[in-house]
Amino acid sequence: MAMSRFHDRREAGRRLGRRLRASKSENPIVVGLPRGGIPVAFEVARALDAPLDVVVARKIGAPDNPEYGIGAVSEDGVTVFHEDAVADAGMSPEDLDRHVAIEAKEVDARARRFRDGRPPVDVKGRTVFLVDDGLATGVTATAAARLLRKRGASRVVLAVPVCSPDTAEDLARGEVDEVVCLLAPPTMWAIGAWYDDFGQVPDEEVIRLLGEAHARGVERRGTPER
Repeated sequence: MAMSRFHDRREAGRRLGRRLRASKSENPIVVGLPRGGIPVAFEVARALDAPLDVVVARKIGAPDNPEYGIGAVSEDGVTVFHEDAVADAGMSPEDLDRHVAIEAKEVDARARRFRDGRPPVDVKGRTVFLVDDGLATGVTATAAARLLRKRGASRVVLAVPVCSPDTAEDLARGEVDEVVCLLAPPTMWAIGAWYDDFGQVPDEEVIRLLGEAHARGVERRGTPER
């Protein structure tokens, strides 16, 4: 059967949400990786009637090729490195520390901006669905998953519309408890190739969706919004 493309991230999230409803996880939390993962995660959270939060992770690029991720840094200073890639890039420990410091500062600033003054959702002892719009190298997803473990999540499920089969298999061996992926093309050129509309998601859209999900949760609980 031919693989079916996604119209946009929201449609991908609705399809992913239908798949995840069958998991019957009790009291789950959905977290999205910004910026592109948030529209997907918004629809997943709505399908599961679950809280939505954001986890910010930033790729650390090679000096001569910023798009090539040699590592990643997430909130709370959680870092991940591809040792071979770091060696190939010829970076000294001082260079690496400098790049990490730059990205860590940006991670903290974005986390504050995206949550709009709200604290992170407490994931301790709960199943967390970590959502992005696709999985290629997996370096940022790894940093995010380790952060969720550090914060006490009992189970981490990485859920994406499209993924590299090899990367998904690697992550499922230990970084996450499970990978749920709707499309796993044998050759993964680019995540955007599987979407009709893969335009950039502005910060304002991330903030709006997170705020809307928070307000929906407050209304559902029947408690006054702070």
